[in-house]
Amino acid sequence: MKVILLQDVGDLGRVDEVKEVADGYARNFLFARHLAVPASQSLIAERDTRKVRQARHAEKDLQEQQTMAERLEGYELEISAKASESGQLYAAVGPQKVAEALQNKGFNVQKNQISMKSIKEAGEHEATIKLGHGLESNITVVVIVG
Repeated sequence: MKVILLQDVGDLGRVDEVKEVADGYARNFLFARHLAVPASQSLIAERDTRKVRQARHAEKDLQEQQTMAERLEGYELEISAKASESGQLYAAVGPQKVAEALQNKGFNVQKNQISMKSIKEAGEHEATIKLGHGLESNITVVVIVG
């Protein structure tokens, strides 16, 4: 019997794969646990359509991430912070503040995408933005006393 897997199943296969299995295995195990459905021509066509849609979405997402990576590469971000007379900041500048500043500049970056050391003094500091699809961009965070 041909089935379409709804979930990953151990040694059998991954989601959306069409597999040939024994009738008893399909009825007693896969269908009972909602791991698969009987493969029909309409379900196979629907699965193929879904895969094409997912591929287009992934390609579009990759292009967006590449565009953002190009825009961010070498970007110089200025952040104003209060500091003592010796230049030590009263509050450290971390990934949260950098993410908020980038979002205000129109970049869709979350704090967990930013890799940097906590900034405790005014000046120029490096940060790495880790985007999807393995893309990275290096930016310069300039902390000015304000």
